[in-house]
Amino acid sequence: MTLNTIFLILPGGWEWIIIVLAILLLFGGRKIPELMKGLGQGMKEFKKARNEASEDKQKKGEETHEDTSK
Repeated sequence: MTLNTIFLILPGGWEWIIIVLAILLLFGGRKIPELMKGLGQGMKEFKKARNEASEDKQKKGEETHEDTSK
C-alpha cells in the first residue's frame, strides 16, 4: 500500500464531522462520557499489561545472560 492510497482511505474533515454526529445520534450525549471512560480504562490496562510483559522479558533476558556468563 502506498502513502497516497492510505491518504485516500482516511476520512477528511467533513467525514469526521458526519461520523461524530452519527455517534451522537446513536448513543446520545449521556452515554458518550461512559464510553470514553471505558475506552480509557481499556487503554490503561493494555499499556499496563504491555509494560509488565516488557519487564518480564527484560528480566528473563538478564537471567539468561547471567546464566551463560558463569
